[in-house]
Amino acid sequence: MTGRVTPGQQVPAMELKIVGGGDWKLADQKPEAYTLIEVYRGYHCPRCKVHLLGLSHKVARFAERGIDVIAVSTDGQERAEKAKQEWGLGALEVGYGLSIESAREWGLFTSTPIQESEIAPFAEPGMFLVRPDGTLYSAIMGTNPFHRWNHADVLEAVDMIKARNYPPRGTAAA
Repeated sequence: MTGRVTPGQQVPAMELKIVGGGDWKLADQKPEAYTLIEVYRGYHCPRCKVHLLGLSHKVARFAERGIDVIAVSTDGQERAEKAKQEWGLGALEVGYGLSIESAREWGLFTSTPIQESEIAPFAEPGMFLVRPDGTLYSAIMGTNPFHRWNHADVLEAVDMIKARNYPPRGTAAA
């Protein structure tokens, strides 16, 4: 890893193409509360399919809380389009073309392929809640396809964060 994003600090830039056409830039996002960036391993990952399908069913619930949601990967356009269509991701916005350099700036773990279906290299899973001012509220990162966060728990956490004006944690220097 070459970077580490810290809660309360400005996050690195992120610019992607999105399935269905167009560009997505984190700097252009203006959510009421947060932008949720869900990084998935790519089309090759059956665990990602299940995880993102669950997220796609909760997009409206996140929107009710002022949270814009996007799922992103290091996949190219063709694989991202297949994931969106074949996995039935509906209203979930899917971005593609996350560079390995950008993934590392965000502190994500990366892996080299162990199967033919995997691209070389790719980012392991991560989830980021970014405030409208571009600062990080929270981050969760994984090193493999397992041990995923539950999106219902994330929704509950957001409700608690708002109700208590809970500050970002994990900011201590040492």
